[in-house]
Amino acid sequence: MTTAAQPVGAHLDSPDPLAAAAELGADAVQFFLTEPQGWVDPPERDDAAAFASSEIAVFIHAPYRINIASTNNRIRIPSRKLLASHAAGAAAIGARGLIVHGGHVGDSDDAATGFDNWRKFFERAGELPVPVLIENTAGGDNAMARTLDQIGRLWDAVGEFGAGFCLDTCHAFAAGIELAQAIEQIKSITGRIDLVHANGSRDPFGSTRDRHANFGGQPFGAGADNQIDPELIGAVVAEAGAPAIVETAPAGQRADIAAVRAALH
Repeated sequence: MTTAAQPVGAHLDSPDPLAAAAELGADAVQFFLTEPQGWVDPPERDDAAAFASSEIAVFIHAPYRINIASTNNRIRIPSRKLLASHAAGAAAIGARGLIVHGGHVGDSDDAATGFDNWRKFFERAGELPVPVLIENTAGGDNAMARTLDQIGRLWDAVGEFGAGFCLDTCHAFAAGIELAQAIEQIKSITGRIDLVHANGSRDPFGSTRDRHANFGGQPFGAGADNQIDPELIGAVVAEAGAPAIVETAPAGQRADIAAVRAALH
């Protein structure tokens, strides 16, 4: 397999993610190093050499529990430590990036505190061994990365530290961001898009609901399982010029990957 200029693959739950990606015909793969709802550091992997020699682009998703923005010390401090340990684990297998959700503060909290907590994380972490890619989210009034305004405020806090950005098409659509303008608007804020999570949405535009849907070869719109035009998802990936990962149901991932690749040729 030759290295793709713009790798396309899937998030996979497999004890052998490289083999699973190869079987799928993917040239990129994303997976968790630990249980996604846990608070444990990643163990050393005995397949590190296989990753080092593979041409499949690897991305690691951090555990969902991480919330760097939180004003709760019992969440924020463990989150900082866990994100750092997963960055080390991702670097150990040559991953291109570690994806983490932007997080949120409580309903009664000042959102400015959350943005400042993100700045403090990067200040205290120093140079991380792998790029941290902050992902936009679908809902929450006090989220750090749901709306364009929130992403702008977050990047005012972290942009100088070289933070990366992961654009999720389902999340953006659910948050009310027009996908046709999303790449231009986000790049004007962040200066970069490092990865696209290419996902359909089960819910309509602006729903604030995070429910991914397969999209390759599927109908879309009112009454369909997917509400986003597959050609629009492909166009977003093409305009971003970044690798793409589909985070959709396994049975339809092969078709989703094919739909994205079709937009790149």
